[in-house]
Amino acid sequence: MATESRYAWHIGPECIKINIAGLENGTKWFMKNSTTQVIEPPSTLEEEEEPLPEEFVLVEKTEPDGVIEQIIFSSGGEVDVYDLQSLCDKVGWPRRPLSKLAAALKNSYMVATLHSVRKFPGSAGSEQNDQKKLIGMARATSDHAFNATIWDVLVDPSYQGQGLGKALVEKLIRALLQRDIGNITLFADSQVVEFYRNLGFEPDPEGIKVKALKSVWRELEDPFKRLNWKKKDPCNSSWTGVICSLNPDLEDGYLHIQELRLLNMNLSGKLAPELGQFSHITILNFMWNNISGSIPKEIGNMTSLRLLLLSGNQISGSLPDELGNLQNITKFQLDINCISGPIPKSFANLRNVKHFHMNNNSISGQIPPELYKLPELVHFLFDNNNLSGYLPTELFQMPNIRILALRNCNLQGSIPDFSRIPGLRYLDLSSNHLSGSLPTNRFSENMTTIDLSKNALNGSIPLNFSGLPRLQRLSLENNSLSGTIPSTFWQNIIFGPDTKLTLNLQNNLLSNISGSLYPPPNVTIKLQGNPICTRETELDIVRFCGPSDGDLEESPGNSSSYSPNGCKPQSCPSSESFEYVPESPIPCYCAAPLGVGMRLRSPSFSDFRPFIGELRSLLTTSLALDLYQLVIDSFIWQEGPRLQLYIKLFPQYSNDSGTFNGTELERIMNRFATFLFPPTDTFGPYDLLNFTLRGPYENVVFVHSGSGMSKGLLIGIVLGAIFCGITIFLAVAFVLSKTYPKFQEIFVKKKQTGGKISCKVEGVKGFSFGELERATSSFNITCEVGKGGYGKVYKGILTDGTVVAVKRAQQGSLQGEREFFTEIELLSRVHHRNLVSLVGYCDKEREQMLVYEFMANGSLHNLLSARFRSSLSFEMRMRIALDSAKGILYLHTEADPPIIHRDIKANNILLDSKFTAKVSDFGISRLAPVSDTKGSETAHVSTVVKGTPVSNAATILQ
Repeated sequence: MATESRYAWHIGPECIKINIAGLENGTKWFMKNSTTQVIEPPSTLEEEEEPLPEEFVLVEKTEPDGVIEQIIFSSGGEVDVYDLQSLCDKVGWPRRPLSKLAAALKNSYMVATLHSVRKFPGSAGSEQNDQKKLIGMARATSDHAFNATIWDVLVDPSYQGQGLGKALVEKLIRALLQRDIGNITLFADSQVVEFYRNLGFEPDPEGIKVKALKSVWRELEDPFKRLNWKKKDPCNSSWTGVICSLNPDLEDGYLHIQELRLLNMNLSGKLAPELGQFSHITILNFMWNNISGSIPKEIGNMTSLRLLLLSGNQISGSLPDELGNLQNITKFQLDINCISGPIPKSFANLRNVKHFHMNNNSISGQIPPELYKLPELVHFLFDNNNLSGYLPTELFQMPNIRILALRNCNLQGSIPDFSRIPGLRYLDLSSNHLSGSLPTNRFSENMTTIDLSKNALNGSIPLNFSGLPRLQRLSLENNSLSGTIPSTFWQNIIFGPDTKLTLNLQNNLLSNISGSLYPPPNVTIKLQGNPICTRETELDIVRFCGPSDGDLEESPGNSSSYSPNGCKPQSCPSSESFEYVPESPIPCYCAAPLGVGMRLRSPSFSDFRPFIGELRSLLTTSLALDLYQLVIDSFIWQEGPRLQLYIKLFPQYSNDSGTFNGTELERIMNRFATFLFPPTDTFGPYDLLNFTLRGPYENVVFVHSGSGMSKGLLIGIVLGAIFCGITIFLAVAFVLSKTYPKFQEIFVKKKQTGGKISCKVEGVKGFSFGELERATSSFNITCEVGKGGYGKVYKGILTDGTVVAVKRAQQGSLQGEREFFTEIELLSRVHHRNLVSLVGYCDKEREQMLVYEFMANGSLHNLLSARFRSSLSFEMRMRIALDSAKGILYLHTEADPPIIHRDIKANNILLDSKFTAKVSDFGISRLAPVSDTKGSETAHVSTVVKGTPVSNAATILQ
C-alpha cells in the first residue's frame, strides 16, 4: 500500500492540509463488501517516476448485480455546464448563471473532473448503454509561471466519505506540479470552509507559507544573492535562513516554519506585513543588516514568537501598539536603530519578556510605569534615547532585574531606593540630569558595577557604597560631590589574582579623606579634578591625581603563538591553520580549531577576567566538550558596554587527524546558531557574529541540521564532485603542457580564452566587500589613515577584533583581474618580520582592496617630520635603519622570485606598536609577456614591479 505522505498548501484566507494517507483510508472504506480494484496514488508528490496521464481509472468496483462502476479522473477540462450546474445544486453551492459557469471554465488553467461510469452486464464493447455522470470537479487558475490557485472543489454528496475529494485535489496538484507550478493556493472562502471540512480537509493557518515568504523576499534587497528562495518548498529545499521542524503544540505531523534566521546578510529593504501570517514562528532574526522602514503592525499577529531580534538595522518610525500582543516573547531586541516616538502602554502585556533591549534609538516620552512591573524582566537596556521626565520611583518594583541601563536618556529627579532588588548587579544611570544626594540605603551584595557619573549629584559619599564584596567599578565622576572620601571601599572584597576594583571620583568637590588611603594593588583610584589634589600636605594622595589612562582591561594573548616547552613550532603546520592546544592533557597536541566570534550583549560585570573560567565551563558543558578544548583567544570591550569575544574550539586529543569531523562540526555550529546555551544572569544573551572556517574547514558550508539528506546537500555533493573532476582535469592538462610540447599550444590557447579568474591563495583570506565595509564603518573619513597614488588607506577592525589597514584602490588605479591576483600571489609568498604582511584581499563589487597588518606608529616620514612630538634618538634611528635594511635584503636575495623595490623612501617605512620598522609597498606589480623559444608570448610570465621613478634603486640595471 502507499506510504503515508503529508503536505500543507498555502491558501488565501486559510490553508487546507492534504493528508494523502486519508486517500488510502477512503479507498479501503470504498472496498468493503465489494470486489474493488484500487489504482493507488504514488507515495509522494515529488517522486513520481511516470507522468500522470490526462485520464485514467481512479477506482473500479463490481456490484452484486454485476454492474461495474469506474471512477475516472480527467485533467482534460471537458465539462458540460449543465452537468456542472446540476452538481452545484446537489452540493448546495450558491447557484450561478450558466454564462458565469462557462466563463469560469474558459478562464481556468486546468479543470479536473471525476466521472462515474456504470457498465452493465452484456454491454461489453458498447459505450451506448453505459451511464456516465459528473460527480466531482475542481479547477485551477494560474499566471502560467509559478503560481496557481485551486477553486470550487465539488464532490457529489452521495460519494462523500470515500476519499474522492482528497484524491481529486491530490491528482490536480500533481498535474500542476508536472507543469512546474510550485506555489499552489487552495482558496477557502469563509462561507464554504465548512464544506471543505465535510470533505475531510482541515483548515491550517500556517502550512508551508510559500506565498507569504515570497512577499517577504520581494520587500528585501539582496545585493549578494544570498537568499535562494526560488524553489517550491522552503522546508524541504533548504531555503537560506528558513528553519522548519515539527510543531509539538500542533501534533499534526506537518513541517512548520519555526524560525527566520537572516542575521548579518547585508540585506536592505523593508519588513513585509506578510510576516504576520507566520503564527507558528518562534524566532524572527534580522539582526545586523540594513533594513529600513517601520515595523509592520502585523508582526503583532506572530503570537508564538519568543525572540524578536532586529538589532543593528536602520528601522525607523514608531513602535506599533500591536507588538503588545506578543505575550510569549522573552527577548525583545530592537537596539541600534532609528526608532522614534513613545513606548506603547500595550507593552505592559509582555508578561514573559526577560530581555528588553531598546538602547541606541530616538525613543521619546516617558517609559510607562507598567513596564517596571513586568514579573520576568531581567535585562532592561534603554540607554542613549530621547526620553523625558523624572526617574520613576517604580524602579524598585522590578523584582528580578539584574541589569538596568538608562544612560544618556535626559532623565531628571533623584536616585530611587534600590535596596529592594536583591539580584541587581549592574546599574548605569550616567549622563543624565539627576540631582540630589546619593541614596543611603544599601545596595545588593551582588553589585559589580555602579555608574552614576556625569549628573548633578551633590552631598557626600555615604558608607553604603563600601563593603560590596563583588564590586568591580564605582563611577561617580563629573558630579558635585563634596566632603570626605571613605577609605573603606574595598572592605569585604577578597582579591584574587584576577580581581580588580576601579573607583573613579574625578572632577568633584571632594576635599578630605577618612583615615589613610592605602588601597591594595588591585584597586585603582582616580581623584584628578578634586580640591584634595591641590593640597600639598596630602602627599599620599598625589599618586591618585594623575590623568586617567582608561578603564578597559586588556585582552589575553593570542593562542596561535602558543608553543609548549619542548615542542618544535615547525611540527605544527600553522600554514594549514593547525595550532598547539594550550591546555591539552598530552604534550605537543596539534589540532585545527574552529573559530567562533560572539558578543555578550549585556554582561553583568565590568572586569571579565574573574569570569573567564565560568564562561568556559558554561560553554564546554553545553557543547559536551572538555575544558581544554575551548580557548578564549581574545576579547574587546565595545560601547554599551558589550563584550566581543573570539573563541577557539579544538577537537579531542584522541582524534588522530586533529580536526573535527563533519557531524561534530555541524553539531557545534548549530548549538551556537540556535542560541541553545542555558541563559545565565552573569553573561546574559549573546550575538553570534561569525564562524572562522580555515584550513581543513574552509570548504564547509553551514546549513541548519535536518533529518535525512536534503536535495540541497545532494546537489552540493554532485557539484563538489564535478568541481573536483574539473580540477583534476586541469591539473593533468597543466602537467602535460609542461611535459609534452604538443599539449603546450592547446593549454596556452585555453589560457588566452579564459573567462573570470578565481583566486585562492594560501595564507591570505578573501574578504567580501561587506566585511571590509563594516570593518571601516562604511569607509568613514574618521577611519582614513593615509592616501597615496594607489588610493586611500583605512584603519579597520575585523569581527574577531583584529586591527588591519585596508588599502582601497581608486578608480584610476584598478588593475586587471590577472594582474591583481598575481599581486596577491606574490605578496602571499613574502614573509619577514621587517616586511608588512598581507592579511587578505577583496575583489568584489568592482572594488580592489588589499588588507595588511596595521602599523600603529605610522610611517618613518611622519616620525621625522616637525609635527612629531619628540625627536628620534640616535639609537632609535639606527634600529629603524637596520630593520629596513633587513627587509630590503630579504626582497633582493631571499624572496622567490627576487623583488626589486624601486620605491624606498621614508613614507614606505612603517613602524608597528613596538617601533619595529617594516618595509611596505613592495608589491604593486603587473604582468609582462616574455617570449619563449618558440616565440609564444603566453607561455611564461614575469613580475615587473612599478615604483616612484625618482627613487629607483641602481640595482635595477644589473
